[in-house]
Amino acid sequence: MADREHNIVMLGPPGAGKGTQAVRLSRRLGVPHISTGDILREAVANDTELGRQAKGYMDAGELVPDELVIAIARARLAREDCAGGFVLDGFPRTVPQAEALGEVVDELGREPLLVINLRVPEEEIIRRLSTRRTCEECGGIYTAEDGDIGDPCPDPDCDGRLYQRSDDTPEAIAERLRAYAAQTAPLIEYYDGRGLLVNVSGEGAPDDIAQAVYAVATD
Repeated sequence: MADREHNIVMLGPPGAGKGTQAVRLSRRLGVPHISTGDILREAVANDTELGRQAKGYMDAGELVPDELVIAIARARLAREDCAGGFVLDGFPRTVPQAEALGEVVDELGREPLLVINLRVPEEEIIRRLSTRRTCEECGGIYTAEDGDIGDPCPDPDCDGRLYQRSDDTPEAIAERLRAYAAQTAPLIEYYDGRGLLVNVSGEGAPDDIAQAVYAVATD
C-alpha cells in the first residue's frame, strides 16, 4: 500500500503517453491503475448486474451511459485495494462525470483528487501517431524507425507484418485532437478552477516524464 493516499486522475490527448505514464505511476505508488475500458470489461466478465446492463449497450455498439459508468467506477473505487489510492485513466471524460466522481470520492471519505494533465504540442502528437505502426498478428506497437508499412514485425517470434491504423493518418489525428479539445477543455477548466489541476510536460524521454509525474503526485 502507498505510504499515504494518492487519488490521481490522469488527463492527456491521444499520443501524449497518458496510459503508459498512468501504469508507471500506479506501480511506483503501489496503487491500482484503473481504466474505463478495463472496469467495464471486468464488470461484464464477472456478470454483475451493472456489467449486464453495460453489455447491452456495448453489444449494440452504443456508448455506455454516464450514470452506468459512474456506478461501475464507484464500485471499483470502493474495493479494498483502493484504500491507499488509485490512478484513473480515461475517466472522467466530461464535466458531469467529474462532478459525479467528486461526489463518489466524498461519499467514500477519500482525500481530494489530484489531476495531472500531460501537455504535448499538437505537431508532436501528429508526429508520434503518424509514425506509429501496429503488427497485424501480435498487436505490437512500433514506430516507423522499427519498420514501415508492410515490413515484418520486429518481434523475432512473430510472423506478422506492420500496418498503419486508419486513425493514425495525419488527417484522422487532427480530427481526433479537435474532438478531444472540444470535450476536454471544459474538464481541464473545471479542475483548474478548483485548484486540483497540475500540468506536466509530456515531451522528452519517457523516464524523465515519469519522474516529473511522480514528483507532482508525491509533492
